[in-house]
Amino acid sequence: MALSIQRRFVTPEPDETIEELARRALPEQSLEEAVDHIKSWNLHIFAMRKPAGLLLGSDVVFVEPPLG
Repeated sequence: MALSIQRRFVTPEPDETIEELARRALPEQSLEEAVDHIKSWNLHIFAMRKPAGLLLGSDVVFVEPPLG
């Protein structure tokens, strides 16, 4: 049985902010664009968590859109 292609993700470094994670994970994009993409692909972190956007070391942060 072949494995299916999975969505690319990273985990946050200790005390890493969303801006730092965006620079590390999506260096080819502008910072604003990379942050916006990461927020939209990770609503479980940025819409549901209090305080919003708090990154935990155990988070799975998707760095590409869902595979169609």
